[in-house]
This record gives sequence, C-alpha cells and structure tokens, in this order.
Amino acid sequence: MSPNARAALLMTLSMAAFACEDALLKTMAVDVPIGALLFYIGLAGMLVFGAWVVFGPEGLRWRDLCHPLVVLRNLAEAICGVTFLTALSLGDLSIASAILQALPLMMTFGAALFLGEPVGWRRWSSIAIGFLGVLLIVRPGTDAFQPSSVLALIAVLSLTVRDLATRRLPDRIGSGLLTASAFGSMSVAGAVLLIVAGDPVFLPDAPMAGVMVVTLGFGLCGYITMVTATRIGEIGAIAPFRYSRLVFAIILGVLVFGERPDALALLGAAIIAGAGGYAMLREARLRRRAARLTADPFRSSVT
Repeated sequence: MSPNARAALLMTLSMAAFACEDALLKTMAVDVPIGALLFYIGLAGMLVFGAWVVFGPEGLRWRDLCHPLVVLRNLAEAICGVTFLTALSLGDLSIASAILQALPLMMTFGAALFLGEPVGWRRWSSIAIGFLGVLLIVRPGTDAFQPSSVLALIAVLSLTVRDLATRRLPDRIGSGLLTASAFGSMSVAGAVLLIVAGDPVFLPDAPMAGVMVVTLGFGLCGYITMVTATRIGEIGAIAPFRYSRLVFAIILGVLVFGERPDALALLGAAIIAGAGGYAMLREARLRRRAARLTADPFRSSVT
C-alpha cells in the first residue's frame, strides 16, 4: 500500500472516530449538563496531553502559554466547545456536522481577508458556492430552520480564528502544548458555564465515567490518526477524505438518533463537501507549484 493510500485510510478512520465522539457527546448531553461535559472531557484531555508535553521531547515552557496568539487560540477553542456541543445537544448531529465542513472555506476566506494570502477566482467561486450550500442547510426564515444551526456557525467562525492564529504562531511552540492548553480552555469554559447556569456540581457515576473515557478515546484516536495521515501523505491526496466525517455523521444520525435530513439539507451538505474539497485540492496544487519554483527559480522562465 502506497503512503498516500495509507494516509487516506488513516484520515477516514480519523473522521469516523470524530463522528463517534460527536455522537457520544450528543447522547451524554441528554443527562449531563453541557458545562460538566466540557469540564470533564477538557480536564482529561489536558492531563493526557500535558503528560505528553512534560515527559516528551517537547518540554513544558510556561511562558509560551502567555503568547497573545496562544491566548486567542484558546479563547476561540473554548467558544467553539460551548457552541458546538450546545448545537449537538439541541439540534441534529447531521446538520451540525454538515455546517462544520464549511471550515476549509472559511479558512481560505479568512486567510485572504486577514493574512493577505492570494486567492484566485477559482477558490473565490468555491467559497461562494460553499456558502450557498450552508444556506440550503440553515434556511433562515423557513420551517426547516433550526436555531442550533446558528451555534454551529459560531463554532465554525471560532475554529477559523483558532486556525488562523495557529498559522501565525512561532515554530518554537509545539503542537502538544497547544493541544493541552486547548483542552484546558474547554475545561475552564465548562466550569464557567456551570457557574453561570447555576447547575449543581455533577459527579458522574461509573457507567457515565466509562462513556466519558470512551468519548475521550475516540477523540484522541481521531487526533493521532489525523496527524499521522497528514505526515505520511500528500495534502492533495488526503484532503477529500476529511469529508468522510459528514458521511459517518449522517449514518449515525439516522441509525442512532432517528434523524431524517431532507433533500435540500443533503444537497447543501454535498455542495459544501464538493466546494471545500476543491478549495483544499487547489491550495495543495498551488503549494506544490510554489515549492517547485522555489527549488528551481529559473523554471518559470523556461516553461
């Protein structure tokens, strides 16, 4: 099996794990306050990745946590955790997951708007088409509109801020520290949400604690396999497989939660996946072209 084929398989497994994590979070949100879920999942993730940072080669540098972009990234992560988990608890898994797939389009839009990255007419067209797909899913002002869709959109905007901030971070700040601090920010957000909502302290019993551990396991599995796929495969080859998360989410939504997304919602999801996949492939192609020109600066003058 070629490296790209292995990477595609790992990326598909990663998206399946993330879809299962979302389904378990939605299931637990019926009986567990959202603040408590964020607190316990965030705390567990922070401890796991914190141990990786402290005992691994990366090492813990406390001053990096005070970097303004790290603070902004963690704030965006906390907002995303609150809004997306609330969207999962109030609305359909398939709808929230479909809206989340607009992230690559928002990243391209944000990079052009705030980072000054060049974006050609093809990717601008894919952004416009992808946003049309979002409108087909959300459908504001109609009977099909779900208020939770607005929360999912806020989650996408928060993730966009997080990823744009990540692009500007110094290379010395490792991914382990970023991940551990992101989980920590979600735990803090959960605690704040519990206090603001006036919910009593929630102590999970053994079965619920077990479900939380399994949920965290799916999240960690998804993260590790996604990172591995990105490292061993070409971005252009694995980018389309990111959208398999939507397929898994729709299947779980139908089988587990009895959801029935209508034709317009499915069409909107397909449009988002197609537009986002094209934008990612186009960006990967442009990066390869730029890398070739950097390696051979005279190439453009002879081809």
